Amino acid sequence: MSAPDNLDAIWDTPQLVEAYDTLDELMVQHGKVFLIGAGCSKCAGLPLMEELTTKVLEIGALSDYTTEILKGIKEGFTGASDPDIEDYLSEIIDLLAIAERRAERGATDDQITIKDNRYSGQQLRESAEDIKRIISNIIEHNDEQIDVVVHRKFVKAVHRPIRPGKTGNFDRVDYLCLNYDTLLEDALALERVSFSDGLEGGVTGWWNPADFERDGLSSRIFKLHGSINWCEFDGDPLPRRVSGNVKVQSGGKNKILIWPASTKYRETQRDPYAQLAEYGRKALTAVSGSQKILITCGYRFGDSHINLEIDRALRESDGRLTVVVFTSDDEPKGLLKRWHDDDSITEQVLIFANLGFFHGSKKAPSDTDLLWWKFENLTRLLGGER
Repeated sequence: MSAPDNLDAIWDTPQLVEAYDTLDELMVQHGKVFLIGAGCSKCAGLPLMEELTTKVLEIGALSDYTTEILKGIKEGFTGASDPDIEDYLSEIIDLLAIAERRAERGATDDQITIKDNRYSGQQLRESAEDIKRIISNIIEHNDEQIDVVVHRKFVKAVHRPIRPGKTGNFDRVDYLCLNYDTLLEDALALERVSFSDGLEGGVTGWWNPADFERDGLSSRIFKLHGSINWCEFDGDPLPRRVSGNVKVQSGGKNKILIWPASTKYRETQRDPYAQLAEYGRKALTAVSGSQKILITCGYRFGDSHINLEIDRALRESDGRLTVVVFTSDDEPKGLLKRWHDDDSITEQVLIFANLGFFHGSKKAPSDTDLLWWKFENLTRLLGGER
């Protein structure tokens, strides 16, 4: 892991110190929710999405027709802005949905054409499973040992007082996790923070969303895109947690239960996706007389489903939801700019950008890269480092 970045640029600017103090005050309030994206796993030695995409395409472990399908899908994205393996996998799953719908309706032609080649629904399904398995192998069996040190410090900072002498509120913290890896679960367990991810049991477990309501929980993890250690059995879409070296079905490999960000294939009514989405929605909802704080880390707002839910929660909260965003962009862009420019919600959105802090009419610019958006630096700030 590289040496930590110098945060002196923050402490040299009174307005940035004030921004940090605002974050500090928010962190001792009730109703904290963290949105954890792929950028939070980089410091542990796991690849970013573009790096994962390169590894999947170059690893040489895919079947011949999966390689053909991926090549054709990739060419279809020519000219697109930074497409990644989730986009390609989403495309395959969407095409699979078309093939299955045709087959169910008894269509004469139930095959899909990709770059002049024809593929059956079965081939598309097997290709999707092939890609998911490779993604799981890359994440779980990394060349270097996965370093969970920063995540453990993060957990300590979130679940303990921010500064010596400060009293924090130790109510339950919810995590909306978009990553397939298990770094957060590992860190919480190592720090003996009680949590539920919706599966009951141990190394091997089964889906039981009632576990989210268990008394005494310090945190809940909603794996909105599934997990590399979740498997799907034939005829049962609900996840089981199974070690990668345990074979659970005869005649084939375990089906990894992950859902790429942009897929429309999995209907919102289908569990466990629907249950996780509903829990995520409730986590962002502040009832009358209460407040919610959503802190986003390592997320670039590339998932339209997630963006829609946050936007809806902001606008329906009657001011009771505060969104704190850490972004590597120099200033608010895209959706963040629209929120910042919208008078009806701008006071609810705090943006810690690479070159400044933006909150309503307040703006604290910086000529120096602040780098507080890096997960390891955010962890240091949450831990009270000055």
